[in-house]
Amino acid sequence: MVTDDRDPQGIGMTSARTRDRLVQRLARQGIREPSVLERIRNVPRHLFVDEALASRAYEDSALPIGHGQTISQPFVVALMTQALVETGNGVRQLGKVLEIGTGCGYQTAVLAPFCQQLFTIERVGALLKLAKQRVGSLGIGNVRYRHGDGMEGWPGQAPFAGILAAAAPVEVPEVLLQQLAADGRLVIPVGPGGHQSLLRITRTASGFEREHLCDVSFVPLVEGRG
Repeated sequence: MVTDDRDPQGIGMTSARTRDRLVQRLARQGIREPSVLERIRNVPRHLFVDEALASRAYEDSALPIGHGQTISQPFVVALMTQALVETGNGVRQLGKVLEIGTGCGYQTAVLAPFCQQLFTIERVGALLKLAKQRVGSLGIGNVRYRHGDGMEGWPGQAPFAGILAAAAPVEVPEVLLQQLAADGRLVIPVGPGGHQSLLRITRTASGFEREHLCDVSFVPLVEGRG
């Protein structure tokens, strides 16, 4: 087992003061849900990156995590979480939620308290193993992990109140839409590499309602397992 003896509370560039500055920046950029901002403040992002990059963990930037993947910038993590859970009156507690692309586990750790059960899929086995250890070390126990193809979703656990994809297909996979519950939301980046649209898609009685949230740049969502 890989162990990590770094202090979750952090020191210096990973300290509470540094996290506070990040949260203030995200609030200025439009993250308005206090519970989402508080979650960003409390999840020790420096534990989800290589130790050599820990001093940059609370910059608002994506960072490499190996295997051609990245940890998303905090603004995007906060925005996607907010888009999934916000209501006109705060946030909603979700039932089953599916995450496509566990990566290093940071988005998983941020999202977990907002749902009863979080099901997360990662195609790269080495990343999944490390993510599971890191998320578990924070005492988060409502997550189930799968080494698999995110393009397939998790049909045995559908329907989901929310689906969040941390990698970008060229088009929205129909299979993910069909795994949404009534009034469920899919938050997903869509488009060719380097120029994608972050969408929130809500399943309604008459079909699917799409909203453009912002332009983003994600790694591609690819089929199969690594």
